[in-house]
Amino acid sequence: MTSSNDSGARGRGALALLLTAGVLALGACSKTDNETMGKKVDSAVAKTEQAGADVKAKTESAAASVAGTMDDASITAAVSTGLAKDPDLSAIKIDVDTKGGQVTLSGPAPNAAAKARAEEIAKSVKGVSAVDNRLEVKM
Repeated sequence: MTSSNDSGARGRGALALLLTAGVLALGACSKTDNETMGKKVDSAVAKTEQAGADVKAKTESAAASVAGTMDDASITAAVSTGLAKDPDLSAIKIDVDTKGGQVTLSGPAPNAAAKARAEEIAKSVKGVSAVDNRLEVKM
């Protein structure tokens, strides 16, 4: 596996090689052609650098999104595990959904005390910012 620094270094190396080839080709041209070609090379370099910056920004954004999704999945798993440890809640089907650290609990609860415990269990999980307790007490 290569790091982003390795691939960046390779990209810069390839760019340097391209620029060197362009400079050598310019040596065979007249002075007027050199100025025009130089402007074209400068423009190409600027466009390449901008494209690289765009790719980097998109990659960082995607990585942050994946990290957020994994955190939500971890929270959901931790809340579900905590609910399963409670004798009144373990046999009850409670759906746990997490988005951006906010946990939504839905499904049946055997009584009001179990509903309240489910909310406390969810709130106690690291990374939970809020709990929307939609459990319905079924007697």
